[in-house]
Amino acid sequence: MLKIIFFVLRSIAYGLALALVLLLLFPQYINFQLPSPALHEEEQKQAPVSYSRAVRMAAPSVVNVYTRTTINHPRSLRARTVERQELGSGVIMSSQGYILTNHHVVYGADHIEVALQDGRWLEAVLIGQDELTDLALLYVEADNLPAIPQDPQLDPQVGDVVLAIGNPLNLGQTVTQGIISANGNDGMSSRGYFDFMRMDAAINAGNSGGALVNSNGTLVGINAATFQRQSQDVQGIFFAVPYKLAHRVMEKLIQHGRVLRGHLGVSGDPVINAAGDRLISTGQPLYGVLLTSISPYSPAAEAGLQVNDILLEIDGKSFTSTQHALNMIAETVPDTTVELTIQRNNERMVIPTLIRELRN
Repeated sequence: MLKIIFFVLRSIAYGLALALVLLLLFPQYINFQLPSPALHEEEQKQAPVSYSRAVRMAAPSVVNVYTRTTINHPRSLRARTVERQELGSGVIMSSQGYILTNHHVVYGADHIEVALQDGRWLEAVLIGQDELTDLALLYVEADNLPAIPQDPQLDPQVGDVVLAIGNPLNLGQTVTQGIISANGNDGMSSRGYFDFMRMDAAINAGNSGGALVNSNGTLVGINAATFQRQSQDVQGIFFAVPYKLAHRVMEKLIQHGRVLRGHLGVSGDPVINAAGDRLISTGQPLYGVLLTSISPYSPAAEAGLQVNDILLEIDGKSFTSTQHALNMIAETVPDTTVELTIQRNNERMVIPTLIRELRN
């Protein structure tokens, strides 16, 4: 019996000694605690995904735009006028009072007012408008205007989360969420010169001219249009003017009251080789633009460009699409001579061309 008791006591002593050695060698285990069920539940309570910070940053800069227009009554036998009221949204671009909105929101308006989110109502003056990009610039006299966050170096990517802020159906400021699905689309403006951003953040009547911002609250674009087709019920395709383009238009409107654009007077198709084979997939490399028509008396006609010429470069610079080439011409200051590199009958040549102003 004594042997058994001695054996047990000796085993206990060995165990305690071994535990002491382990604690000395591995002190991090001194404060070791088994996780409790309550602690595990707290770890599972993570903060929900939220864009509230982005909205707080951008929303005060989005205004409601109200217009009044006097028109002739369309169904009256006698000459009489009626007042038509329209609504939209706008974005405060600077603390000096400049507000961007859409051309179609203020077109033909006799009186324009904007309502700020802080409760102020201000009368707005139309500085200028541009039908091609569906933009218009307003000016209000006020202090302490909250300009929307902007980043000239911002390069939005397909898949970026975006928020559309505006005043749909005059319900008050509303935020819708989506992602960018394309950075540009040909032919969305009346002349097809500019690319519009495509996304699925809903834009309804009254949202036009509002802000499209990213998840940091930085301006990405100016909400502009909804894709519509009479024969189909289309949902989830909306358009915005990219920020960089909108900012360039705003600067020109401030400087000139209108947008000066270069005009060449050609149309063409993208091709993938010198033989003029048409580009059929975005994965194919662009060789140039095959000129399919030359407008009479245009700068292109005066310079001697011909149908079936392939435009390769503009002032030594290449382009990535027909749309890009047209944009390069449009951004050229009128009455400037540019060197157009073309291919004609398998011969490469440079043709100096005087770019003139595009007239709407």
